[in-house]
Amino acid sequence: MVEIKAIPIEKPAELNVILGQAHFIKTVEDIYEALVNAVPGIKFGLAFCESSGPCLVRSTGTDEALRQLAVQNALSVAAGHFFIVVLGQGFYPINVLNAIKMVPEVCRIYCASANPIQVLVADVGSGRAILGVADGERSKGVETEKDVAERKALLRRFGYKQ
Repeated sequence: MVEIKAIPIEKPAELNVILGQAHFIKTVEDIYEALVNAVPGIKFGLAFCESSGPCLVRSTGTDEALRQLAVQNALSVAAGHFFIVVLGQGFYPINVLNAIKMVPEVCRIYCASANPIQVLVADVGSGRAILGVADGERSKGVETEKDVAERKALLRRFGYKQ
């Protein structure tokens, strides 16, 4: 029997998270190294759900509160080989995502977002599988010329476009 659950990622609204799947116990150390090498002074917490042996949540980070938040969410999802990175305020996935993708153990990224997120999990009793994520809200329409101008201005204000 399979039970489908939607598990919310608990976090303050201003924080970004990266959710993914990896495959080996050294994932924690390697993602840690990728993050600190990508952005000097980065604040983050990381948790990884081991899926064999003792099946522990492994964790690390540069900020204890963010590490604890990552652990709390990893325990809630509790799917094998799932990982979560909780980025500190002012740090963004765009600056670290490629570094994480290059970690040899990383199999996939489910999402990178500050939006409200729900992880869709299939619970088969002996384990859990991530089916996908619900990231943010439903689309409400199509952007107008005014919306395009606002989007472009925002990107320039953030320094992502000239």
